[in-house]
Amino acid sequence: MKAIWNNQVIAESNDTVVVEGNHYFPFDSVKSDFIKPSETKSSCPWKGQASYYSLVVDGELNKDAAWYYPDPKPAASEIKGRVAFWKGVKVEK
Repeated sequence: MKAIWNNQVIAESNDTVVVEGNHYFPFDSVKSDFIKPSETKSSCPWKGQASYYSLVVDGELNKDAAWYYPDPKPAASEIKGRVAFWKGVKVEK
């Protein structure tokens, strides 16, 4: 699977975990040149607290376009160390 935004591959892996229709990529498959930490947080009753990354590609910013659970609840332990995408990021084979 590939995560693509602004004509750049942000992440690529054959080892994604699908939860609620979202592909969670291993963190080490994400190209660190394109992500920057965000202060945004959100909460899910069964997964826990999510943190976000913004994407920067060719000078364009996609705020909070990636999220991850640094310390997921036990029911979501399979997504620890993984990142998912939204906000116009295409995930395809």
